[in-house]
Amino acid sequence: MSHIYSFPTTDALSSGLNDFVANRSQQAIADHGAFTVAVSGGSLPKLLSKELRSNPNVDFSKWEIFFADERCVPLDDTDSNYRELKVNLLDHAKGEPKVHTIGSFGKDAGKAAEDYEQQLKSYFKELPSFDLILLGMGPDGHCCSLFPGHPLLNETQLWVAPITDSPKPPPERITLTYPVVNNANAVAFVTAGEGKQDMLQKILEQPQLELPCQRVKPKGPVYWFVDDAASGKLQKQNISKY
Repeated sequence: MSHIYSFPTTDALSSGLNDFVANRSQQAIADHGAFTVAVSGGSLPKLLSKELRSNPNVDFSKWEIFFADERCVPLDDTDSNYRELKVNLLDHAKGEPKVHTIGSFGKDAGKAAEDYEQQLKSYFKELPSFDLILLGMGPDGHCCSLFPGHPLLNETQLWVAPITDSPKPPPERITLTYPVVNNANAVAFVTAGEGKQDMLQKILEQPQLELPCQRVKPKGPVYWFVDDAASGKLQKQNISKY
């Protein structure tokens, strides 16, 4: 079941996302003392962080932040998803969240993936069940670093997989796999802009295409936070007010 929320502007989207994430965080911390969240890159960190970073109701010291995918680059590289989250959120947030970053293995995606899977095992002990996974939507319908037609779409054993032939640079990356993504308590996609209209309509209204975003079917709900520019071709009855 997908819940689709469309907002008139990206600022309004960020405000709704701030409220949603703050609520999920409070619920998780009240329930089990921590908020486990996995985050992707792209435009997501900026949209996520605009209001969240100064929200007094968020206890960032109880956050355990992982990455849904990461590029095999240094943490201070402009291509790093960690750097994007650091600049937009971590440098401004009150409280010190625990951030689980990719190891320093250069372009060796295999070693980086092994190390990151071990980080997940050390924390979760069993197949991770994230409180929330936050994902973007690529123009080709990809999410994490799971691309259309790629063999990793069918990976069932690894929790974290290496990819060395990403069609979008840089080619060397690591990514969570569907066994982890689909064991999440909730997944929220975040996307904006008129350029996403056609793909968003395909993902939400043409399920037979089996695009990577469509294969995200967690045990909990799926939420879509989009702006009106992106949702322009969706059937209006499918869109909810947040």
